[in-house]
Amino acid sequence: MIFNILLSQGAGAIAKPIVSKGEYVKRGQLIAIPNGLGANIHSSASGVVADVNEISIIIEASDIDKDDFIKLEKSDSLIEMIEDAGIVGAGGAGFPTYIKLKSELVDGILIANASECEPNLHHNIELMTKYPDLIIRGISLAMQALNVKKAIIAIKEKHTEAVKALNNAIGSENISIKYVQDLYPSGDERVLVRELLNVELKPGELPLKAGAVVLNVETLKNIAMCIDERKPVIDKDLTVGGRVIDSPRGKVYLDVPIGTSFKDMIDKSKCVIDPFGEIVAGGAFTGKKADFSYPVTKVTGGISVSMPFPTEKRKLGLLGCECGASIERLKEIAEGMNADVVASINCKRMEDIGNNRLRCNLPGVCPGQAESVLNLKKQGAQALLVGSCQH
Repeated sequence: MIFNILLSQGAGAIAKPIVSKGEYVKRGQLIAIPNGLGANIHSSASGVVADVNEISIIIEASDIDKDDFIKLEKSDSLIEMIEDAGIVGAGGAGFPTYIKLKSELVDGILIANASECEPNLHHNIELMTKYPDLIIRGISLAMQALNVKKAIIAIKEKHTEAVKALNNAIGSENISIKYVQDLYPSGDERVLVRELLNVELKPGELPLKAGAVVLNVETLKNIAMCIDERKPVIDKDLTVGGRVIDSPRGKVYLDVPIGTSFKDMIDKSKCVIDPFGEIVAGGAFTGKKADFSYPVTKVTGGISVSMPFPTEKRKLGLLGCECGASIERLKEIAEGMNADVVASINCKRMEDIGNNRLRCNLPGVCPGQAESVLNLKKQGAQALLVGSCQH
């Protein structure tokens, strides 16, 4: 088995390898360290390092014993162990968790993000349903690290089994469950702060401004595993779905070794149905184009095989969004449709917060787009490809 462990596993710079080609490594062994902002990277398999290059470490392994790994050094500091474990935001952003937990909050609150707003992903819900005690343990540890006395689990009311399991596992009046709307993007940090705390954050502002820290439930699982089992981040929960024979509505896989190829995961689901449009890393809205060789990372939320693209002969205009599909993503889709893109424009809620970073000023609340549509039409667009969140 070949494991392709990328040196970029979240926010920050590419990590620095500390192993060499030909070296034997063990599952759980530290193999790369941050080069600035970033997180430790550990081997997900025991085997020989087949290659070390600018983007990844390739490990050739004969087999995997998931229960056998090199344990982290025990420490009295929760944050130090979380840093050593290489925990990052598992919901997709990949920001180093130990930095979030160093936040100085006064009468602050922890928000456990259990909304899982991508419509084709289900692994967070299954995780909470099967292992609610693990999530509550992670919440308690994160509260201790942050020195906060309250936590909210943000979840959609429709996930009744997960809600029931969590309610049975909560043993503290300081942890409560609150429902979020069943819409996209209910899992956006600023949406959660707005809906749960009634604080409107400006584009670029973090939940800290509202006295909150937001952590995805899988991140909380990793915190619990780090402290109680001394396990580094070497596995990932994900959903495989779409045009896959055994998983049209999405099949959940928990604890997939990082570096596993998308092809191996798709083959587990009985392979793809031909024809198909593309393979997407992540969810339908905010995922990115990938291929069979792409590896599972710390932030891989899903592997989605799309429907075949229709051929579009009309001239296309693109309407991009931060919450949904960006202009870059829409261009990829248009290319798959063999379409001629003649114009593009971002939703009018998008603001430049510096360094050409665009952010929505009111995520989840889509404005009327008549003006943008007319603008695209004037530039020759005969049809639209729209990425805005509520369309």
